[in-house]
Amino acid sequence: MMTKSMTGFGKGEATLKNKKITVEIRSLNSKQLDLNLRLPAVYRQSEYDIRTSIARTLVRGKVDVSVTVENRTVETPARINRELFREYLNQMTDTLKHAGIETGYDTLVPTIMRLPEVVATEAEAISDEEHAALLAATKAAAAKLDAFRMQEGATLIADLLRRVDLIEQYKNEVTPYEQARTENVKARILENLAKLNTEVDRNRLEQEMIFYLEKLDITEEKVRLTNHCNYFREVAAQEEGAGRKLGFIAQEMGREINTMGSKANETNIQILVVKMKDELEKIKEQVLNIL
Repeated sequence: MMTKSMTGFGKGEATLKNKKITVEIRSLNSKQLDLNLRLPAVYRQSEYDIRTSIARTLVRGKVDVSVTVENRTVETPARINRELFREYLNQMTDTLKHAGIETGYDTLVPTIMRLPEVVATEAEAISDEEHAALLAATKAAAAKLDAFRMQEGATLIADLLRRVDLIEQYKNEVTPYEQARTENVKARILENLAKLNTEVDRNRLEQEMIFYLEKLDITEEKVRLTNHCNYFREVAAQEEGAGRKLGFIAQEMGREINTMGSKANETNIQILVVKMKDELEKIKEQVLNIL
């Protein structure tokens, strides 16, 4: 399976006898498919097929689609209603003359052209050939964007796995400080007791110290963190569309790291926990871009 990014760009083109159709697709990260489509009015009849084609390939992301058509011959569906134009012109000329206002056609014509129904756009249907060309350009653009996503995804996942390795490295560096921490805690407790200058039950003291040190023990947290790191690698390597699941695993990694921090009670361990948290935050940011 190939991990994909949600960021990408793709462009597809199709050429007919008198037209050139261009489809451009851009995508960013999003929790679901958020598809924004801009296309000429004449292609609205093909909108459903365009959306279906893109959704089938891209699945998720904030996707902006732009469709443009370049006509190689002079043609337009717009038609001027000559009779209505002439009637408006006659009425306006008579009205101005009656009011004693002189004005030329260069002023009247732009005004008349903006009046209702002077310019009408005839409904235009595209041919089956043009519809097929439009969908072919759309599929080509989506395929190129998908290839871009794969390339970006490979870069992203390599960075994520490197950061997971760093978290495990920092976790392993905690071990030498744990024994020293235990001895320091014991010494501090005994030193404080000595200052009280009172007799204590040595057996009870040992039991209480063991109980206290067990509460500070982070062995289970380290084991679970290792398991989460291994599961992260497994999902990244084998599952398609793993972005959400990787995000959930990163949250579980954060729980263990936070617990280690709350139990640290030792400067060097706390420093390593901060380093782990820093890498984890970068992982969480990057995971949002994974499909």
